[in-house]
Amino acid sequence: MVLAGKVQAETLIRAPADKFHEMFWKKPHHISNVSPQNIQKCHLHEGDWGSLGSVIVWNFAIDGNTQVAKEIVEAIDEKNKSITFKVIEGDILKEHKSFKILLQAIPKGDFTLVHWTLEYEKLNKDISAPLKELGFLIHLSEHIDDHLVQA
Repeated sequence: MVLAGKVQAETLIRAPADKFHEMFWKKPHHISNVSPQNIQKCHLHEGDWGSLGSVIVWNFAIDGNTQVAKEIVEAIDEKNKSITFKVIEGDILKEHKSFKILLQAIPKGDFTLVHWTLEYEKLNKDISAPLKELGFLIHLSEHIDDHLVQA
């Protein structure tokens, strides 16, 4: 029985890749202002904004269910505009042994391809793949895009 998995999704946005990447890299605390219906709060628990090893706590809602996730910034690649978060505490770990969120913003002419990957290990076979979480991230990307394009 396989409990580990990976789900991926992409969305095309109008905002520049570097600006989108910067929101998650250096300014995640601004996301609650951009999309308060999705992200109620984001605060730095340990370290510095934009630094490898920093710990960030997110308060968010998926389908009306309020959740919390404490994540460590595990990898930052400025050149490839990617960032990896590893969940170390929170609601998602009630159903998963491990959970990582990988984001990459890829320039595509006048647009940006936002690629999300969720790598996870479920606690048991009855837990479904984190498709709601993936959809949440795509929806959040669109809110951030709208904000960045209007700015």
